[in-house]
Amino acid sequence: MLGKIVSIVDNIAKVKLAIDIDNQANLVNIHAVFEDGYKRIVGEIINIDKEFAYIKIVGSIENNIFIPGFSKKPAFKSKVRIVTMEELALIFGPQQIEGTDRVYLGKSSIYSNYRINVGLNDFFSSHFAVLGNSGSGKSCTVARLIQNIFTSSSNIPVGAHIFLFDAYGEYTNAFRDINKISPLLNYKYYTTNTKFPEGEVLKIPLWLLGTDDICLLLNVDNPAQIPIVEKALKYVTVLKDDNPEVINHKNDIIARALLDILMSSNDASKIRDQVIAVLTKFNTPTLNLESIISQPGYNRTLKQCIYVDTSGKIQDIDVVVEFIRKFIVDGLELKEPDGSVMYTLKDLENAFEFALISEGILKSDKVFDYANVLTVRLHSIVNSNAAEYFDYGYMTSKEDYIHRLTTTPDGKPCQIVNFNINYVDDRMAKTITKIISKMLFDYAVTKQDRGAEPYHIIIEEAHRYVQKDRDLELLGYNIFDRITKEGRKYGVILGLITQRPSELSDTSISQCSNFIVLRTLHPLDIDYIRNMVPYITSEVVEQLKSLQPGHCVAFGSAFKVPTNIIVDLPNPRPLSNNSDVNKSWYGQN
Repeated sequence: MLGKIVSIVDNIAKVKLAIDIDNQANLVNIHAVFEDGYKRIVGEIINIDKEFAYIKIVGSIENNIFIPGFSKKPAFKSKVRIVTMEELALIFGPQQIEGTDRVYLGKSSIYSNYRINVGLNDFFSSHFAVLGNSGSGKSCTVARLIQNIFTSSSNIPVGAHIFLFDAYGEYTNAFRDINKISPLLNYKYYTTNTKFPEGEVLKIPLWLLGTDDICLLLNVDNPAQIPIVEKALKYVTVLKDDNPEVINHKNDIIARALLDILMSSNDASKIRDQVIAVLTKFNTPTLNLESIISQPGYNRTLKQCIYVDTSGKIQDIDVVVEFIRKFIVDGLELKEPDGSVMYTLKDLENAFEFALISEGILKSDKVFDYANVLTVRLHSIVNSNAAEYFDYGYMTSKEDYIHRLTTTPDGKPCQIVNFNINYVDDRMAKTITKIISKMLFDYAVTKQDRGAEPYHIIIEEAHRYVQKDRDLELLGYNIFDRITKEGRKYGVILGLITQRPSELSDTSISQCSNFIVLRTLHPLDIDYIRNMVPYITSEVVEQLKSLQPGHCVAFGSAFKVPTNIIVDLPNPRPLSNNSDVNKSWYGQN
């Protein structure tokens, strides 16, 4: 017997020790049982001295099932003893894995060599987060967790779909040999390194992107810019050819812009200059500066008809207006793009130019201020290395694109798909991560057999991409917030890995059901974890500051109690080691 209860305050029982504490191993964090006949209350020793032990009540065992929570208090007559191995199995789960319903996480740091296995559905059917300072072992923990999925059981999870956004390109070393476990397993690697690609360069079919995706790509920061994006996407599929119908569309857009200029209150010289500017840049075989305007007795070009005379007027402006009106076609239908027409960034850039003149950029300085920045940003992408990411060489549908992402060239399923986003700036990396995540989510939503094919999206350095940004204000939603709120029912599960949880979206982190937390020191992050993370207690928070690398506290819906775990080193390890300064400085001596 450990001792006798002398007081119970809230959920803490104070026990007068009946053992020689000097001859005992450290009992802090060991579980104790208050036994009263068939009634068993379980507690955790949170503090101890030579005379008393303070035991926090964490649950009860009823009908040989551990029920977590502080719902019952022990009687003062209860016998107090250390938990047995059989009772530990009820609290932490069995040490031996049978079948495919559990996955190995690591060994208990409290109970020597006790294996901690977690229910596969309990952990992986809900969003989760891995938190901890740099150097605490996050990458190794994630690598080992994923490796364990494929090695914990003799059965092979061929149907797994894990999409990993790799911020530093460090996980390939850990997963590229997955095929050696079984020929049924495959790993696929996409890189953003366009100069020295060490794998297949990531490419996204531009025509599969919607208005929201293009807004993200162009870093839209003003709600007034969104209609321009919508209009450009309506134009892009009809303006990329030169058939008669397309020419009619172009003429209609140009004519409406010209009429706005011709009928403005600007002086004649400015009108002439703007008309020339428009028709120099935008013209068709039938509407251009050399188009012939016929009048009784003479034919003149459009350019000649906008001549400004000595009185400062355009004498033939009415004639020009009448000529331009003939190109207006009422009832032309512009459809939303549906992904069935292939186009390039150059096509999109051209469509934006037409969308801008259609919006009146030439006659309004206010429109110019917020609209022209879109073409500047798009032009910058077109002329950068990033253009290669959207240079998809052949027609594909969203279904086929996702199928190609998740299969080898010979059609075998890939269980792990790694996107190395290390070679682009944070803005483009965030855009790529959001676009692909949204594509996977949208695809999962449309599947008839809802949730039958789960997609796990794991984001390294999530604080750089899953942020409290303006997406909600501009687009009406943040894709990661939407996934964490709605994704579970469609089988889209988000895994967030970060060293700065305080910089994450509040909604996304609050929707996570399971947490693996390694050493965390920053006061803001500690406070954030305390306030935002469910299931956490003040005792767990205090532990986070002193954890050794590779040691973690796991808690959430998959764990009946917060569990201290030592995670085994992955084999092979990700390339996340610190620099060997000693070897670098002195290795050549």
